[in-house]
Amino acid sequence: MVSQRASEQTFRGTAGLLFITSAALAVIWCRSMPEMGFMPMPGGWTMSMTWMRMPGQTWAEAAASFLGMWLVMMIAMMLPSVVFMLKRYRRIVGQTDQARLGRLSAIVAAAYFVVWTLLGVIVYALGSVLAEIEMRHSMLASTVPVLAAICVLVAGALQLTAWKAHHLACCRLAPKPETLEADVSTAWWQGLCLGFHCSCCCLNLTVILLVLGVMDVRTMAVVTAAITLERLAPAGDAVSRITGGFAMALGLLLFLRAVDLV
Repeated sequence: MVSQRASEQTFRGTAGLLFITSAALAVIWCRSMPEMGFMPMPGGWTMSMTWMRMPGQTWAEAAASFLGMWLVMMIAMMLPSVVFMLKRYRRIVGQTDQARLGRLSAIVAAAYFVVWTLLGVIVYALGSVLAEIEMRHSMLASTVPVLAAICVLVAGALQLTAWKAHHLACCRLAPKPETLEADVSTAWWQGLCLGFHCSCCCLNLTVILLVLGVMDVRTMAVVTAAITLERLAPAGDAVSRITGGFAMALGLLLFLRAVDLV
């Protein structure tokens, strides 16, 4: 009992320290973006230098820098709900010794964030390609505010779909005890499955974050709260639908502003 209590205290302490550290680094990163600068674009918007190479920087170095910050940001945003999923996992496989349980929990978390890192690779590749196209074609760049508003509107609508409900349920429901062996391969697979369903569930909210400003602390905080509540609140499905309604209203407002109707 003492060993189990100590293990749980270590787990909570490690999770808390990791959250504080990642959140602080994410805030510092966001605050440093004005120093890197923004590029004014046709249509009255500005492009973040996140998608561009700094002078003397290779594409590999730029991608590595983005992925490092992306991972820090995802840890800060997803950890509150990940801790809940890890506690659920630890209860199911808790018959093993506490040291092994700690290692297995770390493997689940590592696999989970591997999925998010792979998503970051895709995000950076798409973002860099789109940035290059927008810089080369001013007419296309001028339509970005309208396209961004449509993205937010569609992302909000996806909150109301069966696709969203399916992946949210997979995040919220506990796995069956008979499917979880206390071994490394099962822990790794469990983390990958959680990461897949979670990234699918959050894909539209991630799009909103990218569109409204991946470097904006306030947007990060709002998206983090929405993700956490829809997973942890008793009425998570209702929270998801409410979030979708707000997102669609915001998308409509942004669209009206973009076409100069407001």
